[in-house]
Amino acid sequence: MVQRVLVTGGTGRLGRVLVPKLVDEGYDVRVLTRVERKPAAHRWATGDLRTGAGVADAVASVDVIIHLATTQGRRDIEATENLIAAARAAGSPHLIYLSIVGIDDAILSYYQTKLACERRIEASGLPWTILRATQFHDLIYEILHVQRWSPVLLMPSGVAFQPIDVSEVADRLRALVAEPAAKRVPDMGGPLVQQGTDLAKIYLRVAGRRRPVWPIALPKQLIGDFRRGSNLAPDRAVGQVTFEQFLRDRQNQDHKG
Repeated sequence: MVQRVLVTGGTGRLGRVLVPKLVDEGYDVRVLTRVERKPAAHRWATGDLRTGAGVADAVASVDVIIHLATTQGRRDIEATENLIAAARAAGSPHLIYLSIVGIDDAILSYYQTKLACERRIEASGLPWTILRATQFHDLIYEILHVQRWSPVLLMPSGVAFQPIDVSEVADRLRALVAEPAAKRVPDMGGPLVQQGTDLAKIYLRVAGRRRPVWPIALPKQLIGDFRRGSNLAPDRAVGQVTFEQFLRDRQNQDHKG
């Protein structure tokens, strides 16, 4: 039976939701961190994936590693290689990796990096599972919220999104911990495919604001993947929480806070 789980990126957007779920399930959870932190319901393991320092101790005796950490750049490859090397030296833990839908022929360098990390994991010799998901609601929210003082909202023209709630991805990862390694598992997509401009209008409606939404043409090298719809998984619309529901829940939480 799986008892010990290491989470990299456990302080990130997804990690903050996933780690408490794992603790509630009764797992002995370690979260990799580069700096000392205050005591929590889980244990902290100090280490740096970028250099490999402390990673061997972090992975020692764990049954499952959930790899969520990202530098948002090419250093993700080096970090993943360091994690794999430490995991192989420690034995044969099940390595679970969260990736992104539609990265196989990516233009964006970050997506190319995610694919390279997948390839390293597949060739690692470890038991592995890779789950790909569409963009989180939080990402769309941040794109729009940063423009909250602008007289208009800008969104890329001809681009649709299928955002998914982070809690639903966390639930799937939690389930994968209890399952044997399965290589590529089915993708996860949000419940609806919607144009970016329509998501902007939903954001304004929930916020009770009125202003124009302008579609803008972005260079192919920035947005070509999305114009092709490679970021979508309409046949895997397994999420239940819509973007509007996400916004209203966030609004209610803000009011309570």
